[in-house]
Amino acid sequence: MSFKLTKFAAVLSLSKVHMDISVVIPLYNEEESLPELTSWITRVMTENGFSYEILFVDDGSTDASWSIIETLRLTQPTVKAIKFRRNYGKSAALNVAFEAAAGDVIITMDADLQDSPDEIPELFRRIKEEKFDLISGWKKKRYDPITKTIPTKLFNAATRKMSGIALNDFNCGLKAYRKDVVKTIEVYGEMHRYIPVIAKWAGFTRIGEQVVEHRARKYGVTKFGMSRFINGFLDLLSIFFVGKFGKRPMHFFGSLGVLSFFLGIFMALWMIGVKLYHIAAHVPYKREITDQPLFYIALVAIIVGSQMFLTGFVAELVTRNAPERNQYLIEKELR
Repeated sequence: MSFKLTKFAAVLSLSKVHMDISVVIPLYNEEESLPELTSWITRVMTENGFSYEILFVDDGSTDASWSIIETLRLTQPTVKAIKFRRNYGKSAALNVAFEAAAGDVIITMDADLQDSPDEIPELFRRIKEEKFDLISGWKKKRYDPITKTIPTKLFNAATRKMSGIALNDFNCGLKAYRKDVVKTIEVYGEMHRYIPVIAKWAGFTRIGEQVVEHRARKYGVTKFGMSRFINGFLDLLSIFFVGKFGKRPMHFFGSLGVLSFFLGIFMALWMIGVKLYHIAAHVPYKREITDQPLFYIALVAIIVGSQMFLTGFVAELVTRNAPERNQYLIEKELR
């Protein structure tokens, strides 16, 4: 889904001027941490001589977060902000912020002070000098409970295996992007966990990692529950399928359908062959084909195979008639 600023956001001077860094901070009910975080980012940027903007996206907060942002804006013109009318989720906040960001390098971080702005100069240097498309933070030492760290490790391992991207921490909120990356990709649903995977499928393959400091939460409580692990796994499957088979669904459904269909046919023929062999050899064979469990397994395999093949056929028709079927990402062109 494409979120438009005029529809969902109240905007404070989102001017498109050249600058080094856009710091993107999605937030939901983080009123206590915003003044300290803004002051910290400002100090780091001033010390390093960066031109910058701090772009807050208030994801429908019900506390005083927006009022505090408005107050910060009065004394710091680098503060810019977008406010959603209701809570849409972190992916929506990032997608809208990516559209609005003007910096050559975009840094994303959480608003809870668990990410350190002191990491920004090195992230910026690696994007600009080492020519990375994306640098993902790795919170090697975490201050989270074991109920959060163990599932996170499992999901990171599964994502590494399925995506082929050698990152230890896909879900770290502290990341740095080359501007072209955020202007190309679309983040929706709860796909913010897998932005490196989305970037890779979009052709941005120079993805690196940097060990970053993870700080204990100073104010408030986490806004994410256990449901995010189930949703995260489903989102990973969605990204994998769309990225690999989005323009050729028949290769997925058709292959599985043909395999299932012929497996069912083979089992059925095998049972028929056994029956005919006993008849030809005049050997008593009391079991009827329909009395065998294998018959029903074969029948189900044939039906499922046919349905999957037809699903792939219909999906292929839909894909070929989609308006964006021949839209591709072009990096350079000489005419």
